[in-house]
Amino acid sequence: MTATTPEKKNASRPKNGGAKNGTPRKRVPSTVKSAGVTRTTIKRWSSLSPFELKGELIELAADAHKKSAAQLLNAGRGNPNWIATGPREAYLALGAFALEESRRVWTMDNLGGMPEVAGSAVRFDRFCLSNPGMTGVRLLRDMVDYGVTKLKFDADAWIGELTDAWIGDHYPDPPRVLDHCQEVVRAYLAAEMYGGKTPGAVDVFPTEGGTAAMCYLFDTLVTNGILHKGDTIALMTPIFTPYIEIPELERYSFDVVQVKADMMTEEGVHMWRYPDSEVDRLADPKVKALMLVNPSNPPSMALSDRVRDRIAGIVRTKNPNLAIITDDVYGTFVPGFRSLAATCPRNTALVYSWSKHYGATGHRLGVIAVAEDNVFDQLLAKLPKAKKEELNERYSSLTLDPEKTRFIDRLVADSRAVALNHTAGLSTPQQTMMMLFSLFDLLPEGQEYKELLRTIVHRRLDLLMEGIGVHHISDDPGRACYYVELDILAEAEAFESREFSEYLEKNYEPTDVVFRLAHQASVVLLNGGGFDGPEWSVRVSLANLDDLDYLKIGHHLHSIMEEYKEEWLKTKK
Repeated sequence: MTATTPEKKNASRPKNGGAKNGTPRKRVPSTVKSAGVTRTTIKRWSSLSPFELKGELIELAADAHKKSAAQLLNAGRGNPNWIATGPREAYLALGAFALEESRRVWTMDNLGGMPEVAGSAVRFDRFCLSNPGMTGVRLLRDMVDYGVTKLKFDADAWIGELTDAWIGDHYPDPPRVLDHCQEVVRAYLAAEMYGGKTPGAVDVFPTEGGTAAMCYLFDTLVTNGILHKGDTIALMTPIFTPYIEIPELERYSFDVVQVKADMMTEEGVHMWRYPDSEVDRLADPKVKALMLVNPSNPPSMALSDRVRDRIAGIVRTKNPNLAIITDDVYGTFVPGFRSLAATCPRNTALVYSWSKHYGATGHRLGVIAVAEDNVFDQLLAKLPKAKKEELNERYSSLTLDPEKTRFIDRLVADSRAVALNHTAGLSTPQQTMMMLFSLFDLLPEGQEYKELLRTIVHRRLDLLMEGIGVHHISDDPGRACYYVELDILAEAEAFESREFSEYLEKNYEPTDVVFRLAHQASVVLLNGGGFDGPEWSVRVSLANLDDLDYLKIGHHLHSIMEEYKEEWLKTKK
């Protein structure tokens, strides 16, 4: 990759295909076919969410796949093609112990009893000594020892909770999070999200993946009057599309301000960095909330220290009630990552998911983390009397003093329509898997695994750019490399000339390239414009295909560019 460091804001082409000096631009007639479909159809489909458009592209690519020998390569979705085997093996070993504990209490055909807590530590030691060759036992032993020696757990209580949680014979108790699970997750978040140490006590609420965490936060913020329908919120863009689409729903109808990562190098390369002028939009007190994905999706860039510190300064001096939601699922892919929750702990709700790092999208393991001292509870205390009375009625079945119900506990109650609060919470087997994933990371094996993942995604990016043949991308230590967003017009300019780039912009829809790739090469990518990024950009997932497939995708992108060039040269003749 070419390192291009001089920064310049907006040193790029006119956006949205605008004509220079007001000169009308000639357009390819809508009846002309490109990528096997008419331009009118391409434009209509491009109004869909990228993840809905993906379905159309997959169908188009599959059809092309049937008609040729082309391999269908779907780099449109970020489901990784790796898994963490060690924690899963430990989970199975724990299951063997848990079932042994159950049979010890009550044994009939296919019938066991509820494991006992008392003496479980001694019995666990005996189990490990009796099964030295069982897959996962050694790692499980190390995980359990970490809880006792580093987190200072009582051995019986700790092993008893793990065993009972694996069995899954009780409702989650407490409903928000199991006692030891909260401590383990706190330790994991401290290591991976907070830069080594949490800024004070942090409460956690395990959820059914990061998607559930997003839904719960939006719902509770509005239900509790922290945000109101029509309020102004800010999105740091480009961003994962649900953060764009949810605010548009009738229930919210938020007025959205975009904080754009539009810094570019002198050479016209997107840096996907936020200029101070964009960040300063958050200083307006009418901006009630900020949503961001960090590292970003799709550019896959972590916030710089400069931006995190600038936001912290704005919160401290100009907009102290700003409510922040930071979605940091890709943070583990950046060395030395620090969440905005570490810089602005009082104002920030951290959303995290174990899905990407551990290859666990099907497990649905996410969490919301909120500092005990937080602005959300402060805003609840300042609500008007009438709103407080309304909410007191809402939560009156939970406590005799509903007004003191904290924000984190309101999230739990609202997630189960309040009335089912007593059976809320992530299932205990899921919480067990969450603990084992987290403990794995805190051990040397987990750190080695993390470095291996970083090596894999960086290698895939290098192969993609090698295939394209134009290394028009900035080097940046904050690049997570889980995705990459490619500016097609910048690639076209580097490939040929500014005139060629302007020809594409004038004569084709921005999504034309993804349709051509699907139709001609059976390659599925997502359009970057759907993430509120540049219209002429594409998102490539670097997580879900074999390494050499990215070299092939790069070659296909290069071939598409050659095809565009031939069409352009014909117009010049």
